[in-house]
Amino acid sequence: MSSSKLLRGTFILTLGVLLSRILGIVYVIPFYQLVGKQGGALYSYGYVPYTIFISIATMGVPLAVSKFVSKYNALGEYHVGRKLFRSGLVLMSATGFVAWLILYVSAPLIAPFVVNEDGPGNSIHDVTLVIQTVSFALLIVPVMSLIRGFFQGHESMGPTALSQVVEQLVRIIFLLAGCYMVLRVWHGSLVTAIRFATFAAFVGALGGLGVLIWYWIKRKRFLDELLQKDRGTLHLSLKEMYKELILYAAPFVFVGLAMPLYQLIDQFTFNKAMASIGLGAISEDAYSIFNVYAQKLVIIPVTLATSFSLTLIPTITKAYVQNNRKQLRKYLNDTFQIVIFLTLPAVVGMALLAEYVYAAFYSYDPLGTEVLRWYAPTAILFALFSVTAAILQGINKQKFTMISLTGGLLVKLCLNYYLIAKFETIGAILATTLGYLLSVLFNLWIIQRYTKYRYGFVLRRTTFMAILTAVMSVVVVPIVKLVEKLLHYNGSVIHSLMIVFVGGIVGAAVYFYLSERSQLLYYLFGDRFSFLRKKRKKAVS
Repeated sequence: MSSSKLLRGTFILTLGVLLSRILGIVYVIPFYQLVGKQGGALYSYGYVPYTIFISIATMGVPLAVSKFVSKYNALGEYHVGRKLFRSGLVLMSATGFVAWLILYVSAPLIAPFVVNEDGPGNSIHDVTLVIQTVSFALLIVPVMSLIRGFFQGHESMGPTALSQVVEQLVRIIFLLAGCYMVLRVWHGSLVTAIRFATFAAFVGALGGLGVLIWYWIKRKRFLDELLQKDRGTLHLSLKEMYKELILYAAPFVFVGLAMPLYQLIDQFTFNKAMASIGLGAISEDAYSIFNVYAQKLVIIPVTLATSFSLTLIPTITKAYVQNNRKQLRKYLNDTFQIVIFLTLPAVVGMALLAEYVYAAFYSYDPLGTEVLRWYAPTAILFALFSVTAAILQGINKQKFTMISLTGGLLVKLCLNYYLIAKFETIGAILATTLGYLLSVLFNLWIIQRYTKYRYGFVLRRTTFMAILTAVMSVVVVPIVKLVEKLLHYNGSVIHSLMIVFVGGIVGAAVYFYLSERSQLLYYLFGDRFSFLRKKRKKAVS
């Protein structure tokens, strides 16, 4: 495959993932207006277990299949990849069915751990129905994911990208239309609306699968032609194939499960801990703010930072395998710096503007403001965990990711109830932060141990970025206060959007200007911003 074609494929896939994630964030705004806090909590009660079951049902196989097929295609052994694909379809159908059956049947057992029957909000019956409704998507998603992996293994990124976007679009349209029709047209119950919202996962998966089937029909002849070129020198048994596949798949499973498992701990402990301190009446509202709506906002800077930094992982792997310490040190420096450079000002800005950001997306809410202000800094740990886990995979030490994740989850599990009882909603954030902090520190230590990498340079650069961020904050805060007075701010969505826009533009401009003047921009991104130097030189002359 030519480098230009590879870059185009990577760009298409990245664009598809980015569009899908943007849609996954934007839809929450009208969704909140339709179902409110109680609806958001009920939606999360169903979706968190579903996400975990999807990860278990697919077992990381789709991405592993991509790697497996790509490897044997490069060797000219096309029949090996096709044999695995046919077997994988049967396996994913079976695991999807088993996962659906287990989740559907266990829903009445899960629900009592989530809410109290005598509570003022959603009932155990409501939670049971929602979990059972979302479970149907498990019948399709594993198969769809496997087909995506097969196409990617053939270096064809278009099918995956388009199917992801179509899946998300169909899901969101069905979700919003269903909620609107139930609540505003038919005047039905909130539970029925949320069942429509969760069933949208099944409908969206049908849309994504339809796209993949269309691509399969379109490209079947080309794929069959590859089989005619098969060298036929390797004859792997299914047992050998799946043994290799499991080695590829294990890291993807654990990293993908990190966030859902943290959310599951909150789902099982939050309402009960709040009820224990006499706050059962507001626990579901607080839960939805923390675990649904604020979480969507916090993930935004994480997505941006990790998208940039993870592109360096293949080069880290290559340098490690070749034992090129100098290049490895450079790539690690670049990766950590880019994560901090992009995430730090974003989360500080989000914390500073928490009141306006939350109101702009949803509505003015003092608790939403407080939660977002405390939660935003944790995004740095989310990003660092993803990146350090990827680096550990790159240096073939992925087993330590499982250890670090387990340790972090134990911290969360042990401290969550106590901290919620002590600090209410903020306690859940503190427990998450401490859990991720342990995982990140452990990952960093393992990276240092096996690569002999020293963090002194990155720490100095991080300090410098913190200074730039502090200057940015000093400039932004008074300007935001001035705009607030000029607008006679009343907490409305329009006023909040205007303040966020002004604050965001000013903050980004100040940070970018300081980074450019201090040469930091060029150290991190090379010649990508060299045109700024030329403009400045022309202006001076």
